[in-house]
Amino acid sequence: MKWITRNRPKIDRIACPWLIKRFIDPTSEIIYVPYDQVAAQAIAQDAIPFDMPGVEYSHYENQCTFDYFLKKHQIKDAALDRIAAIVRGADTDRHDFAAQSAGLEAIFAGLAYNIQDDNELLELGMTIYDGLYSWATYLYEQKHTQTGPVESMLLEIFNKYLQKNATQKVPAWAKEIRHLIQDQIDTSVSLSLKEISKDLDLHPAYLSREFSKYFDNLSYGEYIRKIRIDKAIELLSNPALNLTEIAYLTGFSDQSHFTRIFKLQTSQTPSQYRKFLLKSKKHSNS
Repeated sequence: MKWITRNRPKIDRIACPWLIKRFIDPTSEIIYVPYDQVAAQAIAQDAIPFDMPGVEYSHYENQCTFDYFLKKHQIKDAALDRIAAIVRGADTDRHDFAAQSAGLEAIFAGLAYNIQDDNELLELGMTIYDGLYSWATYLYEQKHTQTGPVESMLLEIFNKYLQKNATQKVPAWAKEIRHLIQDQIDTSVSLSLKEISKDLDLHPAYLSREFSKYFDNLSYGEYIRKIRIDKAIELLSNPALNLTEIAYLTGFSDQSHFTRIFKLQTSQTPSQYRKFLLKSKKHSNS
């Protein structure tokens, strides 16, 4: 069986292949391709896509793709549940999910920086997750720190400080703007950066400069387009909606504009992508 996803993996796209090979299909082949080639290559190579918007094996609410694999394949393993919390925290930047999440994110961010070959990165990642699984099975209750009462008190204070600041890392305006953007996507209302800045009482130049730090290294306009296309991909799974309706629901002025932007983002037209989604779901259910 072949599985395909976006290239340059770090957290979920290393953890999921490890889970596949160790617990689902040891002979499986993992394929990494650029984002805009996943749909076409999935069809061409008869591969199941994962960790992509709109496909079955993906994120659901605050659950990441690793969580869905466990649920879909009904894998019951306490050690994997512990790993799932770590992966979820690292992949979604919610380090409050597990104390080890920040470390896992740091390790794979560094490895991805040092290693440009995705398959080489996966090979090393397999070893790391093997070690993590052994820890989660046999060693998770062991404490490395051996301290006296004073050191224990200081360690407790430090841990509380980390927990308190874990949720403060992202500034308040970034959280608020995420909600504002989601509201405008849900209501098909388009707000400019200047209008958003006014709502947040921030200078447009400051917001423009700082925005990409908290939104996947994307500019405001790029992020809006990404969110719209992600929503469009979800709506394409609904056969009751035609392309004109989807264009309207995602804030595009007309179907032609929607099709042009969609193809720029995914290298496929909405109609082609809809066929890909239907085929991938049939494949994963077979």
